[in-house]
Amino acid sequence: MNKSFLIGAGAGGALALVVGAGAMVSHTLSRHAPGYAQVVQVVPLTRTVVQPRRVCRDATVERTRPASDTHQIIGSVAGALIGGLLGHQVGDGSGRGLATIAGAAAGGYAGNRIEARMQRGETYRTTVRRCATVYDRIVQPNGYEVRYRLGGKTGTVRMAYDPGQRIAVRHGQLVLGAPSAGSAAG
Repeated sequence: MNKSFLIGAGAGGALALVVGAGAMVSHTLSRHAPGYAQVVQVVPLTRTVVQPRRVCRDATVERTRPASDTHQIIGSVAGALIGGLLGHQVGDGSGRGLATIAGAAAGGYAGNRIEARMQRGETYRTTVRRCATVYDRIVQPNGYEVRYRLGGKTGTVRMAYDPGQRIAVRHGQLVLGAPSAGSAAG
């Protein structure tokens, strides 16, 4: 036989032996490596969001009607006429003209004030809509802080879902993705 052939066959056999032994050790180690980490504690995390909202309500208000005669001319004229007539009744002779003028002046002033007071008293009620922005504080879930035990060591990890009593381990690492529907049983 060829010497090269024997060396090649021997080296190939040795290589096959080493690879086979490595596979057995790996299989033995993976069989003894934990498939799950034990969950020790799960703490739900939350966040507070402030959300604006518009709140409206109907309110009854009292308003004053706008004056149709802002200078109270009608009241002044009516008061002057009535005051002049009364003053004319009081005096006689030359004092009658003076009493008529004084009565007209006093009546005009009184009529003006009376009409102003009447216009101030002309109120009405109406309903108006009043709105304001209020802010609601909403607490929303924001994941979970999970303490776990794996191979005698304790660690903490943040997860998007509650893992239950254990977390899957693959190749010595935690599997943190959400469980699929088929692997939810644990």
